[in-house]
Amino acid sequence: MNNESLDATLTALADPTRRAILRQLMAGDARVTQIARPFSISLNSVSKHIRMLERARLVRRRRAGREHVLSFNASPLDAVSSWIEAQRAIWSARLDALDAVLETEEPTAGKSRRRGK
Repeated sequence: MNNESLDATLTALADPTRRAILRQLMAGDARVTQIARPFSISLNSVSKHIRMLERARLVRRRRAGREHVLSFNASPLDAVSSWIEAQRAIWSARLDALDAVLETEEPTAGKSRRRGK
C-alpha cells in the first residue's frame, strides 16, 4: 500500500459518520438515499462523506438506472491491517532489543521494566 492510499483510508476511517456508513454497507449494498436516511445531515453532506469513502476505495458505486447503489470494499482495510502489523513487528523487535540491553546493564532493574506481552 502506498502512502497516498494509506492516508486516504485512514482519513476516511477517522470520521464517525463515514464509519457508520461503512457499517451499513457491511450489511449489504444500499442506495445513497437509504444510506442517508438515519443521519440528521443533508443528503449533500452524506454524499460528500461517500465520495471520501470512494476515494479511499472503501466504497464502490454502480448505477442501476437512475439509482446509485453502493457496496463495501474491504481490500483497503486489509492493506491497512497489514501495514499496522508490520509496524507492530518493527516496534516489538526494537522494544525486545531495548529490553535485552537493559537486562544486561542492570539485571535486577531490567526485570521490573519488562513490558507485558
